[in-house]
Amino acid sequence: MAGAAGIITKKGAAATSSLDIEKGPFQATRESLKAYTAPEWFRDAKLGLWAHWGPQSAPEQGDWFAQRMYLEGTPVYKWHVENFGHPSKSGFKDVIPTFKAEKWEPEHLMDLYVKAGAKYFVSMGVHHDNFDMWNSKYQPRWNAVAAGPKRDIVGAWRDAARKRGLRFGVSEHLSNSFDWFAPAHRSVKTGPYAGVPYDGVDPNYADLYHSYKDMPEDFAMKAAAMGRVAPDWWKLQYFNRIKDLIDQHQPDLLYTDGGIPFDEYGLSLVAHHYNSSAKRHGGRVEAVYNSKTRQDCAEGTCTLDLERGIVDKIWPDPWQTDTCIGNWHYKRDITYKTPKIVIDMLVDIVSRNGNLLLNFPLPGSGQLDERELKVLSALTDWMSVNQDGIHGTRPWKINGDGPSSAPAMQSPQGRLGFNENGRKELTAEDIRFTTKGKNLYAFAMGWPAGEVTVKPLATNSPQQPGKIHNVELLGHKGKLKWTQTEAGLKVEMPSEKPSDHAVTLKIALA
Repeated sequence: MAGAAGIITKKGAAATSSLDIEKGPFQATRESLKAYTAPEWFRDAKLGLWAHWGPQSAPEQGDWFAQRMYLEGTPVYKWHVENFGHPSKSGFKDVIPTFKAEKWEPEHLMDLYVKAGAKYFVSMGVHHDNFDMWNSKYQPRWNAVAAGPKRDIVGAWRDAARKRGLRFGVSEHLSNSFDWFAPAHRSVKTGPYAGVPYDGVDPNYADLYHSYKDMPEDFAMKAAAMGRVAPDWWKLQYFNRIKDLIDQHQPDLLYTDGGIPFDEYGLSLVAHHYNSSAKRHGGRVEAVYNSKTRQDCAEGTCTLDLERGIVDKIWPDPWQTDTCIGNWHYKRDITYKTPKIVIDMLVDIVSRNGNLLLNFPLPGSGQLDERELKVLSALTDWMSVNQDGIHGTRPWKINGDGPSSAPAMQSPQGRLGFNENGRKELTAEDIRFTTKGKNLYAFAMGWPAGEVTVKPLATNSPQQPGKIHNVELLGHKGKLKWTQTEAGLKVEMPSEKPSDHAVTLKIALA
């Protein structure tokens, strides 16, 4: 049982405080982790790009393929039966070899991501499908070097990112895998295969689908997809695999899909991640850990991530939205977010002290499709003009002004995040602010033909901006005519807009 020290039970459970982690400023307790603060590089970065990519991308049928292919009656189940056969015979294990990454060029893709303004890049480490995207010591049969593309995907992404000066991150979704794969242990209810178990019950593939021999007899039927109910031997395997991922690839950022899992096991990984970073950086903790649970990050500990969501105001601590232009895993013929939606989200998030982690889903081949390239190109064009108001900025006194209301923290279902679909499209009447040094940036979230009035910069504004020395329009070479009155900062706009979508006024304050 490598990776643990102290007492190990006969089922492989680590005794309390027995997990082997890097020595350093943090211990595996919530009290110790409260001393953590996010590093400046993360506060400055603002935009990260993500490859949420693995064997579930190969069928091009969208999210959660490895689970939904076992859910009778779903579109994914029907597609799998038509293309692979019945899942009692041909299961997810038979899909994995079709993940070949035959057109994947990480160096070329990273060049595109750098041009688009990304300051960090995140690789999928392992999804709920239990397939490790690196040369995994503790998952020797089901990893990207042993199966599928037969390449260390995480390592190649890491090298390409760091060669270009980007910070590098990995995502782990493994903590949810044990009960997420429960449908693979069931059987179809109707038709000629009624009652025939799916291939998940085959003990020859327990290292992929998990073994439920230590669980209640009805566990596979009652398990919740993201319940994180698992035996101690699995929690120890989880710890060993993610620690191996950290040790091999030394990420600057570790993203967990959910809150810090499994008590001591998860807290030990967070402490190990931070202490390993301190060892590499002369005692400074340059690492970020993303949790999706506000309680985890309420005091130090970690950096909050909201999936497909945005906070309601400026938050004092940096935070992150993770979202995707389509499905998380590649889905052919899906409708992608428009460039305007992406840019509106980026500016709005940054104005609230957040970062945007944006996924461009790759198909199994590893090559972006033409429609994705158009979105990426539009983001690149916009950032080439406006990034001075994004990178290295901090929030102003207010995040913005205009008719768009602040989004709710929670979705209609009550979950933290998942509220992006309720957002109204921002217009030229909506203003968003950032600041850097003595400069204030005011983004008009559409083209204000003729004139724009920035009301919070009025001479009698509650925000008291003080005297304005100069106003520029990023991307426009000529001088602007402007006045500051009790109605606001009024700026005459040129006849031609310097960029599509939001435009940026750079305002020099006293």
